[in-house]
Amino acid sequence: MRPTALAALLVGLVACRAGSDPAPGVVSPAPLSLFNGHDLSGWHADVPGSDGQTNVPPSFVARGGMLVSLGSPEGHLITDASYRDYRLVVEYRWAGEPGNCGVLVHASTPRRLYGMFPQSIECQMHVGNAGDFWCIGEDISVPDMEARRGPKEQWGVDGDKRRRILNLTDGSEKPPGEWNQMVIECRGRSIDVWVNGELVNRGTDCTADSGQIALQAEGAPVEFRKLELGPLTGG
Repeated sequence: MRPTALAALLVGLVACRAGSDPAPGVVSPAPLSLFNGHDLSGWHADVPGSDGQTNVPPSFVARGGMLVSLGSPEGHLITDASYRDYRLVVEYRWAGEPGNCGVLVHASTPRRLYGMFPQSIECQMHVGNAGDFWCIGEDISVPDMEARRGPKEQWGVDGDKRRRILNLTDGSEKPPGEWNQMVIECRGRSIDVWVNGELVNRGTDCTADSGQIALQAEGAPVEFRKLELGPLTGG
């Protein structure tokens, strides 16, 4: 394939500065690592509990070649750049007692929910529930919506509305302490999620199609050895 044709195939993957509007662009065909293995360059933390404080320990660190969410103080690590139309490969394991964490895509307004969570669609990592969608100021549709989200009149994207959309499978996760792989494909207004090679959720008609990517600190330490962004392939 000629270089010009290859570049045309990659137009869909876009990176832009946080706070600016996404604009079309072309990136290298090589996957982009969102973590350099040494520090948290390209990311910034939003931890409400550290507001105005100088002695609060970090919620996220680079350690042993991994990006580590320490679980507390609770908050988010957010990419400086925004992205659209991409394939994100995340490899993670619980560093201790398994618990709660998540990968947020199409993130925008900070602290949109409960003064903590940025507006986004969360791809859940909570042990036993990996691949659930959580709607945080954004919405998404799936087949069998009422069976997986509950009564329609209770749906919503704020507060105590039914924001959780159950995943399609049970048993996709590996035992605690072993490495899991989560693959998230954001294509236009659709989001597909795989856990260890199994399709665990597929949503369409998302109310956002671009934004930042965020990781949670939500009570349990998690180690990430891969956070790799690449272009979509196929149709």
